[in-house]
Amino acid sequence: MSTKRIDIHQVQPSYYTPLIELDKQLRASSLTNAELLLIYIRASHINGCAYCIQSHTKEAIEKGEKQYRLHALSAWEDAPFFSDEERAILRLTDEVTHITRAGITDAVYTEAKDLFDDQKIADIIMAATCINAWNRIGRGTLLEPFKSQE
Repeated sequence: MSTKRIDIHQVQPSYYTPLIELDKQLRASSLTNAELLLIYIRASHINGCAYCIQSHTKEAIEKGEKQYRLHALSAWEDAPFFSDEERAILRLTDEVTHITRAGITDAVYTEAKDLFDDQKIADIIMAATCINAWNRIGRGTLLEPFKSQE
């Protein structure tokens, strides 16, 4: 059993404000709802943040995402359910999330540049950055996923 952790929102709610504002900006960005949530869920898979996986998967389903795509997201490279653009977004998300490996490689950046304008690339990088910050809060404070009422 893990030691009970602090609730940062209770200790200092203003710490959440910049991340909440960034999320709002990202939801109004060039990213579609589906793209944003694929980024959020994929990074959360990599980081092992059960709270964020559950929260954003539930949101994606409510917004019409197909469950078979969500089930395949952890193995997206082998799944035929994602477009070329989504694959580029997921590659970029993986590299931002695993930033210490090689940063964003030239191959992944070039692929993104071939498919997207600078604004969309900035939106993808910032979405991955935003959810990585939330994942670190979730994992660091042991946020528990909610139990479904269904």
